[in-house]
Amino acid sequence: MEFDVNRFTGASFKRREEDVPVPDLRDWFKGVKEGETPTWRVRGLSGAELASVNEAQARNRNRNAIAEGLLSQKDAKVTDAVRELIGSGDSVPDDLARRIEMLVIGSVVPECNHQLAVKLAEAFPIEFWELTTKITQLTGLGSEPGKPKRSSGSPISKSPSSSAT
Repeated sequence: MEFDVNRFTGASFKRREEDVPVPDLRDWFKGVKEGETPTWRVRGLSGAELASVNEAQARNRNRNAIAEGLLSQKDAKVTDAVRELIGSGDSVPDDLARRIEMLVIGSVVPECNHQLAVKLAEAFPIEFWELTTKITQLTGLGSEPGKPKRSSGSPISKSPSSSAT
């Protein structure tokens, strides 16, 4: 079998998306009716986005190393000030740092910032894990081929819209 490079490079792709049920977050979704299950829409990541997620792990390690260096052999006032500056001072596991970044990048609706991702990981770790696992699965499936582009020779409907003024 031969790979059709020209067809592949000429194709358009879109990232896969999926709604993930998050029933335990119901109280924080507006307009959810009785019997409805709220969902969080996530998508797969591109290669560049996946690299950014993996760099979050390295940034996390660097942050922890800097904190350890600053805190070693310092008095309590300096130690407390540094911990206040960088957070609790507790080490964040690399996988958690990766997943936080993954949720920030891969969330479609609702949009997610780092503060929300951290809070979700703390308060609802199972839902956080399910969302990031789904993003990983969608990323692994790759992008879906989009609709084929209309060739330049294709006729385009020239009938005016009924709403045209």
